Amino acid sequence: MTPKPTIKPRDRDTILNALRAGVVPRLGLQHIQVGRGREVDALVKDIDRIADGGAGIRFVIGEYGAGKTFFLFLVRQIALQKKLVVAQADLGPDRRIHATGGQARSLYAELAHSLATRTTPDGGALKNILESFVQKATDRAKATGKTVEAAIRESLGDIRDMVAGYDFATVIAAYAQGWEEGNDEVQAAALRWLRGEYTTKTEARADLGVRTIIDDAAFYDGLRLLARFVRLAGFGGLVVCLDELVNLYKLQNAQARKQNYEQILRILNDVLQGTTEGLGFVLGGTPEFLYDTRRGLYSYEALQSRLATNSFAVDGLADFSGPVIRLANLTPEELYHLLERLRDVFAAGDPARHLVPDEALHAFMTHCEKRIGEAYFRTPRNTVKAFVDLLSILEQNPGADWRERLGMVGIVIDRGAEVETLLPEQDEPDDELTDLKL
Repeated sequence: MTPKPTIKPRDRDTILNALRAGVVPRLGLQHIQVGRGREVDALVKDIDRIADGGAGIRFVIGEYGAGKTFFLFLVRQIALQKKLVVAQADLGPDRRIHATGGQARSLYAELAHSLATRTTPDGGALKNILESFVQKATDRAKATGKTVEAAIRESLGDIRDMVAGYDFATVIAAYAQGWEEGNDEVQAAALRWLRGEYTTKTEARADLGVRTIIDDAAFYDGLRLLARFVRLAGFGGLVVCLDELVNLYKLQNAQARKQNYEQILRILNDVLQGTTEGLGFVLGGTPEFLYDTRRGLYSYEALQSRLATNSFAVDGLADFSGPVIRLANLTPEELYHLLERLRDVFAAGDPARHLVPDEALHAFMTHCEKRIGEAYFRTPRNTVKAFVDLLSILEQNPGADWRERLGMVGIVIDRGAEVETLLPEQDEPDDELTDLKL
């Protein structure tokens, strides 16, 4: 009798296709996670604190290809399993934390569209969260003898007292009324407002009777309101994962960078001072984004003092209590374990279907180390991609010998490393007179 595969075909194909393209798979992360146990434990504690009504912020720092995005996806998966709501987005030229030309609103809209829960892990969960809130209010109304409208109004009392909370609560109440009456237009308008899709206050007032919208200036306040609301809807809190913060470092306009860093400082202060409830941030960036004293976060004195490394964390000692988590290099043992897991994914969890023996894993690592040295521990992305490519060839060509193919691996990895060096943009002198409109 043929043993049943322990890895689902969908997970297997998703993992392999993503890794061959050099990106992080959204499914099956547990099958390829190795090492960094202390870093994961630190984030698990953050998630537990957020679920308990606290807050958290972490800067996940690592080189290109070191596994930042994978780590953020892993945190996302853990948060979902612990019944939190997760929003995730990448920063870019049209998405910033602070802006005046719509980029911050665009980032908020992306985060709102990406809202995910354990039952809706692929995003688009805002409607389900709203319906969960209305259902809880309905149950509470039946238990207390109140009207549903009164129960909803009572539930939203705390939100009304927050910054920009009155209109937020008004929109929630409008959605609840539309849901009760079966009015799809009102529900659609409320969803549109909550997702930050209104661009004019006039249009929002005509549709919903509110005087404000979620715009650039309301980016962070909007997230705080969402965090409070998801807790009212029965979830533990909201975790916001932002990747590619190096795009803030790349901003040529010094004033634009400073304003974005000031927004980060505001978030950091709120978290450290305990004034934010049920909200966590996980921010992924490169060492330059953090440590560069001319353009990075360290160029802003208030952030440098708050994010400074513990001076006692030397000689192999680590401190994971601070906001910054620097992703350590994978050890040779951890990388070997990762290759074992990748081999297992190819075989769908069936050892009898392994394409190469243990000897091939040792030979592959030795070859990589001789070819590119210590770098393949620090940035494993290209090494992983090369190994997946090797197994793909062996799978599709049963007669191929892994020993002969191994001689070509170094060429693949070297070319990948050359591409990596081209990824960061070249620094240019600050010249606000030549900048594009922000």
